[in-house]
Amino acid sequence: MRRRLRRLQPRSLRARLVLGATLLATSAVLLCQAAGLVVLHTWLTDQVDGRLSRFRPVVQPGQDVVGGGTTAGQADRNDDALPSDYRVYFYDSGGHRMARSLGGDEGGAGPRLPSSESALGLRNGRPGTFAGADGGSAWRVIARSGADGTRMVVALPLEEVDEATVRMLWFSLAVGVAVAAGVVLFGSLVVRMGLRPLAGVERTARRIADGELELCVPDRHGVTEVGHLSRALNTMLDRLRTALHRAEASEQRLRHFLADAGHELRTPLTSLQGFAELLVQEPDMSPERRHEAQQLIVRNAERMSRLVDSLSQLAKLGDVPATRWQPVDLLSLAADSIAAVAVRYPDRSFGLGALTDTEGDPDEAELDVVDALGDPHQLTQILFNLLTNACVHTPPGTHVRVRVGTLRIRPNGPGTDGDGRAGGTPPLAPGTPVCVIEVADDGTGLAASDARHVFERFYRAGSAPRAAAGSGLGLAIASSAAEAHGGRLELDIRPGEGCTFRLLLPYRPGAGSPEHLGADAPPTLSAPAAGLS
Repeated sequence: MRRRLRRLQPRSLRARLVLGATLLATSAVLLCQAAGLVVLHTWLTDQVDGRLSRFRPVVQPGQDVVGGGTTAGQADRNDDALPSDYRVYFYDSGGHRMARSLGGDEGGAGPRLPSSESALGLRNGRPGTFAGADGGSAWRVIARSGADGTRMVVALPLEEVDEATVRMLWFSLAVGVAVAAGVVLFGSLVVRMGLRPLAGVERTARRIADGELELCVPDRHGVTEVGHLSRALNTMLDRLRTALHRAEASEQRLRHFLADAGHELRTPLTSLQGFAELLVQEPDMSPERRHEAQQLIVRNAERMSRLVDSLSQLAKLGDVPATRWQPVDLLSLAADSIAAVAVRYPDRSFGLGALTDTEGDPDEAELDVVDALGDPHQLTQILFNLLTNACVHTPPGTHVRVRVGTLRIRPNGPGTDGDGRAGGTPPLAPGTPVCVIEVADDGTGLAASDARHVFERFYRAGSAPRAAAGSGLGLAIASSAAEAHGGRLELDIRPGEGCTFRLLLPYRPGAGSPEHLGADAPPTLSAPAAGLS
């Protein structure tokens, strides 16, 4: 049964709206007409009751008509005195109905009254309704008591009331049918016009579903529901397009990454395989050549191990839980990193200074403690990679300077992609307080075309043959680690004057506050290059 009802239900929204409006309008009209019908019937019945209450017959129960002795002349006068639609009946003092009555023809139609007065069930002055004797219209009846114990019953037919009620009923049905037809006709037109904007949204959505992803839903309906729906769909489409573009870009980067990783692993793997086969195929090889081959095998194995470790670290960056973070003294971190790198590159000179917003020689500025919140191991590796990168890509005798301080992000200043600046992570919002570690060198610098890709994985600057010794993952790892800390790694380039790598970390007063600040946030530098070279 439920399935049949579901099949009968209209499936389109337009048909449902028209059907609902038709049912509501028709029901409202029929209810109003039914209420009017009840009021009309009650009012007409009250009119009959009023006539009965006001009626006083000339003939009384004690006259000869009761006993059956009325003369012909008296009967004529009595019939003339009684209106034709009235009927008067009498009950004697014993409660029996008398044979004679007043009004109408003998044996004519009248109310079906009981033969005994006790079965009548009427109170004096209280009207009642009785069925017609011939099965016709009902009668309205009222009873009065006489002085000698008799009772007189006066009746009026309800034929006119029933006819008026029936006419009103047919009129109500006709009005209901007309209203239903009008609602179906004009309601369909109104619903069609009202749903026209929604139909346009539907057509656009179908085109988008068919592959036209660059389309937008037209928004020409202001504050209407369709307008709200259009704006919501456009917002959803924008996010969907952004997600699709990101997915495509991520897939493309993954393909390039896998291709680069395979290329990087192929070279040492080929060397390993070649020297291993050489040792197997030439068992009588001289000890010198055998030792040389074994050294090359070990060297290529170490290169593969470093490359695999770097790839594993890239995959794990960002998964370090916040509970492992702790306050880190960036000044001590910089000093320890310089000491570790200086041993490996004795032909480079290193300096440690303060990042300051005052004029004068930055190397003479007073060093101060700068605390940041993060993972000490990752921050140490970032700084170690930056120092190693500065040493590998600069000639002997190059001076490398490390500066530590605090500043606020300003438009076109550090932390943003201003002129001559490239970042491996998104720019920071202006006004953000940050802790800074800078690693600057006075080498030959980088071209702008190389600076835009220096943070990409496996990228090597084509103009620097000495870069071929690395895997191209050091700066990518450092940039990902900075992003995992909520910070940024960026590069300032000045062709022919060296490079400046800058690590910016969120400033958190709870992690430690420099004495020169005296507030919850560091001061703003007067110039973006203050204290830099």
